[in-house]
Order: sequence, then structure tokens, then C-alpha cells
Amino acid sequence: MVDAQVLDVPAPGGDVRRMRISSPGHVLWPDAGITKLELADYVVAIGPALLAAVRGRPVTLQRFPTGIEGEEFYSKNPPRGVPAWARTVVCTYPSGRAHPQLVIDEVATAVWAVQMNTITLHPWPVTAAADESALDNPDEVRIDLDPQPGRPFADVVEAALVLRELLGGLGLAAWVKTSGNRGLHVYSRIRPEREFLDVRHGVIGIARELERRLPDLVTTAWWKEERGDKIFVDFNQANRDRTIASAWSPRPLPGAPVSTPCTWEELREVDPRALTVRTVPERYAAQGDPWERMGESVGDFAAAMSLWDRDAERGLGELPFPPDFPKMPGEPPRVQPSRRRMQAD
Repeated sequence: MVDAQVLDVPAPGGDVRRMRISSPGHVLWPDAGITKLELADYVVAIGPALLAAVRGRPVTLQRFPTGIEGEEFYSKNPPRGVPAWARTVVCTYPSGRAHPQLVIDEVATAVWAVQMNTITLHPWPVTAAADESALDNPDEVRIDLDPQPGRPFADVVEAALVLRELLGGLGLAAWVKTSGNRGLHVYSRIRPEREFLDVRHGVIGIARELERRLPDLVTTAWWKEERGDKIFVDFNQANRDRTIASAWSPRPLPGAPVSTPCTWEELREVDPRALTVRTVPERYAAQGDPWERMGESVGDFAAAMSLWDRDAERGLGELPFPPDFPKMPGEPPRVQPSRRRMQAD
């Protein structure tokens, strides 16, 4: 077995970085036989699009040292051996802790992440500028449409199309990608004028409005026992330190599916299972990046916030936070509804 292989990766200024991939034949996806080197080649092939999606954003690395069937862990602190030319930025978490996270400013940094057995990149919805206070203000809204078991992908598509119309009415341009699993992710760029909690509230307002428009299809119920087979709008993905797999990132699932940007026009015909580490580079070479112009459509989040304000006036207030978050003002009890009923009885 070859001990290592070197890839020439384009770098800023027309330079080339020679990136060493150790154990290139190490199999990461056993069912498909996809190796570490093949994953590194994939990253280079779609590099410009991947970089457009994650550039300047702190990232968490989802790593699998022995492949997707083995141990996994999330690296928030960058692993040892970060190249001298790679950047880090200090992020503050809901607990109040703060420590550095890797920032991907060039394709070679993503290749280095593969060298560290990273399969999926999880970027924050903020851009790390020189002024680190900007890390408090998201510039990207991400809405996760998560179908419950038994709900077909075609229904998720229909919900996404209605969501696109809803966002358009709020002055926000919508961009869609497959999740790499059964759902869809809808993104919109916004001006970084509001802190995480405000953006979360705006996302809750959007989610509730989508639920009103599609009451038989969509739910905002946090507790799984209340969701039935509907599509859950995961508003808690808008919290600080909550991230979604980046556009163009593979997922640690059989077949090596990729979270792939799509055009709205093709969405009804897309088969997420066919978008993989082996098929996406050819698609990208032929069609380019459907999100290429996302940065040109930066919206004002005020109309979305007005949905939250209107609902608050009607008595619809805060929704549950993730269990690892501190108890938040106005938050309902963190007890499953069935357990609350049992306690009441």
C-alpha cells in the first residue's frame, strides 16, 4: 500500500500548495470503496464552489478516523498540525466558553481537513472578518426541512417551493440544496445586523408562517412525539453553535451522498441519492455552481422579524432550545408533552 500521495492544489495568487495525503488507500465509505485520496480529489475538483460556500466561515470538522462505520467526533478546536498559512478565529459558545475554530480561506485548507479524516464541513452562518464582533451577527439564514419517517422527498420539495415563495415575499432570495440525506436546506443571505437570538426568532416567524400555509405537511413541533409524519422546520439550527453540513460536503452515509446545491427549476426531478462523491464533480463540470450568484442577493431581515413580532402579539412566544443550552427567557418547560400530562395526572 502507498504510504502517501501529494496533490498539487491551487492557492491564492496563482501559487500551488503541495498537500500530502497519508494512507491514500484508506477506505472511508466501505460500501462504495471510496478512499481518502478519492475524497481529496473530490474536494479539489469542486474546490471553487466549496470555497464560495464556506470561505471566511469558522468550521467544525466532522471526522471519522477509521471510516464512516467507526468512531466519529466533531473537532471545534482545530486538530494539531494546522498549516501555518491556515487561519483560525475565536468563537464564543452558548456556555460562554471561547476557543479557536478553523477558517477555510482556500481549497488547500479543505484538503488538509480531508488529511485529518474529515468527511463533512460544518460552517457557522457568520463571516470571520478582522473585527471578531461580527461573529455575533449571522449573515446567512439556513432553514432545515427535515421530513419525519414515512414522508416522501417529493413532499419536501413542495414545502421548499412554498418556502421560496414565502421568503420572496419577505424580500429574501432563496437558494436550495439537498441535505445529503432525506431533506432539503433553504438558504438566504442577509445583512449581518442582528444577533443570533433575533435571527432565530425571525426563523421561527418564517417557520410558523410556512406551517400556516401548509398545515397538513409542515410542523414546528420541537418534540418528536408531536410531529407525526410531517416535515419539521428545525428552527433551532439558527442558534449560535448550531451548524448544517456545508454545500458540497459529503455525508457519512452509505453511497457517499453530497449535500448538493440545485436550481429551483430542476428540484422536482432531483434524486438526492444520485448526487455522490463520484457523480457530483461531473455535474459541477457540466453545469457549474447553482449558487454562484448567491452573494449578490443580500436581503433585509426586517420583514421576517415582523412575523415574529406579530405572532408574539398573538401570544405565540418562545419555543424550546436544545437541551445543552442554558435556560432562556420565556422558554417553555423542557419536558416532553406526554411526560407533562403524566405529571399533571
